[in-house]
Amino acid sequence: MSTPLADTTNPDLDLLYAVNGLARHAPAALDHLVSWIGEYGILIGLALLGLVGWLQARRRPDAPVAVAGLLWAPLSVAIAELANLPISAIVDRPRPFVDHAGLEVLVEGKAGTHSFVSDHSTMSMGIAVALFLVNRRLGWIAGGLALLQGFCRMYMGVHYPTDVIGGFALATAVVLLLAPIAMAVLVPLCHALARTPLAPLIRAERGPGRDAGRGGGRPDGRGRRGGRARKAVRSEEQPRESDLAA
Repeated sequence: MSTPLADTTNPDLDLLYAVNGLARHAPAALDHLVSWIGEYGILIGLALLGLVGWLQARRRPDAPVAVAGLLWAPLSVAIAELANLPISAIVDRPRPFVDHAGLEVLVEGKAGTHSFVSDHSTMSMGIAVALFLVNRRLGWIAGGLALLQGFCRMYMGVHYPTDVIGGFALATAVVLLLAPIAMAVLVPLCHALARTPLAPLIRAERGPGRDAGRGGGRPDGRGRRGGRARKAVRSEEQPRESDLAA
């Protein structure tokens, strides 16, 4: 038997009907596309953003710290999903189409599962917030995908708006509250791995003779001084992104 939360407030239900109503008047091809994006596509996109973030983090001066921050993204999602197990069982909220007629359901096999909180929304926002702590630009993109994820879940008729908001809140809380503890463990681990044969996973290797070829071979030493000057400029031009290393 469901809890009173299953009896949604009118704004919650009205917004669901408004968003899901778009599916009723949209072409079937668009409904299929949104369903695939909301079920798989956005999660694949977030995984690709994480891969891009890792490739960029390996080239940073604080590579072990940046990579540790990226490792926290999937770990935080796993913790948030584990935390959602007792939450969903206690709330015991059925899918919206179980209690309310007239919804266009675009995904089969959801009738026997819990609605609150949205797992897809939790995963997408968890990755977005964790990625934002390491790379603001990628984090903003991931945040946009997370919002699109929430819209798609309502469009598909499988979640209330409050299910989506609850997933966003749970993921954000887990990522931010547990980040200091996680980084206290992950940063030393990544520093240790950087001194092992797994170092390429933590820090990008520099090409042999790369620095020597820039300033060497000048008898007047200008090339060496120029190399030092360029190095100083590069140090000043490091990304000013707000991250866990700051």
